[in-house]
Amino acid sequence: MLRRLKESGHDVTVVPTASALEFVGAPTWAALSGKAVASDVWSSVHEVPHVRIGQEADLVLVAPATADLMAKAAHGLADDLLTNTLLTARCPVVFVPAMHTEMWEHPATQANVAVLRTRGALVMEPAEGRLTGKDTGKGRLPEPLEIFELAQDVLSRGTVSSDLAGRHVVVSAGGTREFLDPVRFLGNRSSGRQGIALAQAALARGAEVTLVAANVALPQPAGAHVVEVTTTEELRVAVLKAAAGADAVVMAAAPADFRPVHSETAKIKKAPDGSAPAIELVQNPDILKQLAAERLQPGQVVVGFAAETGDTTGSVLDLARAKLARKGCDLLVVNDVSGGAVFGSTDNEAVILGADGSETPVPRGAKSQIAHAIWDQVVPRLA
Repeated sequence: MLRRLKESGHDVTVVPTASALEFVGAPTWAALSGKAVASDVWSSVHEVPHVRIGQEADLVLVAPATADLMAKAAHGLADDLLTNTLLTARCPVVFVPAMHTEMWEHPATQANVAVLRTRGALVMEPAEGRLTGKDTGKGRLPEPLEIFELAQDVLSRGTVSSDLAGRHVVVSAGGTREFLDPVRFLGNRSSGRQGIALAQAALARGAEVTLVAANVALPQPAGAHVVEVTTTEELRVAVLKAAAGADAVVMAAAPADFRPVHSETAKIKKAPDGSAPAIELVQNPDILKQLAAERLQPGQVVVGFAAETGDTTGSVLDLARAKLARKGCDLLVVNDVSGGAVFGSTDNEAVILGADGSETPVPRGAKSQIAHAIWDQVVPRLA
């Protein structure tokens, strides 16, 4: 994580606790950061580090954040350089918890996390997986790349927002597959990156997130409840189930529009005469239209995506406006995918159309920026 921050051009000051130095020594931190490292308030006293570091920082990132450290931060204790820095920082502060499941779930830890969030700090949800020893559960440190991307996101916005705190949102991601036989399928090029970015942004803004992932090979966002699906019908069932208790549903997945009438149980063989098999297709249910029509939660905000190329009948936005009216959703995020643009890319640009006639262009940028722009439009529309 330190390497990623340094290599992306950031000036990083490492403030290890005494316990941290039991894992990684001060010379290693100094070599990687290019700066001298201190953990107590008595080093370089003339520079007043316990005040200066916090005052000058654009972001304080505590990773891993132990139960002990968060308890000290919640109660304003300051017995080392890091806890002093936390008290003097006026910039965004991000805690990345890592501990055993029982420690994370303990009422004292949960109370301390709630206090920190109330004061404006961003506390990531820990990941689930292998812990120390043979234990497995929630409490694992999120992957360095995910922490780094969150840090970049907070730095780019310059603030921590909790405007989705107490909200449950559902996000779908990826592309569905409709099988012709056991090895072949109809699908599309959606990687799920934008859906993952939407889930991560919602988590960062305090939401409880259910992510319905259709054939997504990307790492799952720490803290999200992930439901994996394959086909469009599986996606429909999972999204409708999750939407029953959701304040907002964002359909970023790309469902296959058609499926074979018959899926063969054995691999389709090549014909000796070189002829191709005839495949009869039937249209899949329209999940977005069903969500918008049924509104499974009062005041629920429904967001759709439109991947358009434009044709002889109209421009990308003309077709998108017609789709918005036809689907009945509150917002439609329009992507121009001419030439295969957007799919699999790390950046994106879009226009967010509202059922109220609004039109919000989002310039090209990281998909995390697009995600926040979408949530910026969702929040005012929440009941």
